[in-house]
Amino acid sequence: MANQLFSTKSIPDIIAASEKGEGDAQHITLKRTLSASGLTALGIGAIIGAGLFSITGGAAAYNAGPAVTISFVVAAIGCAFAGLCYSEFSSMIPIAGSAYTYSYATMGEFIAWIIGWDLVLEYAVGAATVSISWSRYFVKFMENFGVHLPPQFVMSPFDSVTTPEGAVITGIFNLPAVIVVIAISLLLIRGTQESSFVNNIIVALKVSVVLIFIALGWAYINPSNYTPYIPDNTGNFGEFGWSGIIRAAGIIFFAYIGFDAVSTAAQEAKNPQRDMPIGILASLAICTVLYILFSHVMLGLANYTEFRGQDGIAPVAVAISHTPYVWLQQGIIIAILAGYSSVVLVMLLGQSRVFFSMSKDGLLPPVFSEVHPEYQTPWKSNALFCVFVGLFAAFVPARVVGELTSIGTLLAFVLVCIGIIVLRRTQPDLPRPFKTPLVPIVPILGVVTCFGMMAALPADTWLRLAIWMAIGFVIYFVYGKKNSKVGKVRSNGVAATTAAR
Repeated sequence: MANQLFSTKSIPDIIAASEKGEGDAQHITLKRTLSASGLTALGIGAIIGAGLFSITGGAAAYNAGPAVTISFVVAAIGCAFAGLCYSEFSSMIPIAGSAYTYSYATMGEFIAWIIGWDLVLEYAVGAATVSISWSRYFVKFMENFGVHLPPQFVMSPFDSVTTPEGAVITGIFNLPAVIVVIAISLLLIRGTQESSFVNNIIVALKVSVVLIFIALGWAYINPSNYTPYIPDNTGNFGEFGWSGIIRAAGIIFFAYIGFDAVSTAAQEAKNPQRDMPIGILASLAICTVLYILFSHVMLGLANYTEFRGQDGIAPVAVAISHTPYVWLQQGIIIAILAGYSSVVLVMLLGQSRVFFSMSKDGLLPPVFSEVHPEYQTPWKSNALFCVFVGLFAAFVPARVVGELTSIGTLLAFVLVCIGIIVLRRTQPDLPRPFKTPLVPIVPILGVVTCFGMMAALPADTWLRLAIWMAIGFVIYFVYGKKNSKVGKVRSNGVAATTAAR
């Protein structure tokens, strides 16, 4: 049993199986259509979401003050260490599946299952949560044009709203959230190239709005708002001071989630050995610069204390109110809608590709790895996740997830960094088109930084992670372990050896 749990897959075998489409319906493989620029745009599309607009204000108001810019740097450093490790793996193993595939090649089947199940937190559950928020901002957008959608059809059954007349209306299901999930799922089924084209348009739109905010707001910065730059700690861990900066880094880490989704599309890259590292590192670098400039301007326009009690678009609206450009608020809403749309797109794409790889390995039912004969996409997997994520978006309130997505992603980063150290020791002679510099220093720093941000998150987040992992263990031991292709090969080998004796 222990031998199978920690059985690894040969990297040459992984690549050979992907090239001949082993396990796919009609031996069809995923279509390679993405260039370096397309992968970079895919990463930016996943990273820049509404987290930039909504989370920054709260992290500054309650944790870091104006030093939230340092928090963005801390979070970016952790991502950079992990990104360098992802780049080495993705150039060596240009296969759909991201960290799951990397772990299978280095640390064995059970660790690969853990990380694959863990990625569900980032991708499927995250996509559902983002679609719910998309619905909320879509309602606001329509209200600005005098169109008021029925409140019972924009909320889950667990949410309610009180009308100006005093009537309490309880939600039935969240229709806009379901619609955006269905629309994006259909786009993904149609093809990665078409999805990438739409994503490029969305990325151009929201990056333009961010640049306009920075350019127009810079002239109205009040330097006194940066004093004190690091407010004194209140006596409680995480409330200002350097502990507040670290706590804020763990919170705003959510705004960075997504760059690793680039690696899930490795099997659809035209030249993965060259383009994957470019896509991962370039998207991370561009977004880090934009995040630091955006937060610097935002905290320069308004004092950090003004963001207390604000959520959603309000923090940005507070900052804009200190400029003559109040009309920019509408542009911010459009950018948030665009940002959410591209995040949902990349999250759903990433999830289907992770399950595609897990299914091909036998750890999940074969339906997840069936490829459409014309579109060359895992369409059944996309369709199943459309239903799952759509139901979640329709009937579950947005508050269900929170920091759970961040802690799940940080865990994946920690395991990827460890995987680089393991592979350098166990298989030092493998071809590496991109090599992580200063190994093992960089991977160790990645582990320390990411785990430090995990440790700064609340205890109940760790409890929810443990429960989620426990559910995954049950699925693995009930289905995955019994149907694992690696396990069957090992069992057949043992049986043949026994018979020979």
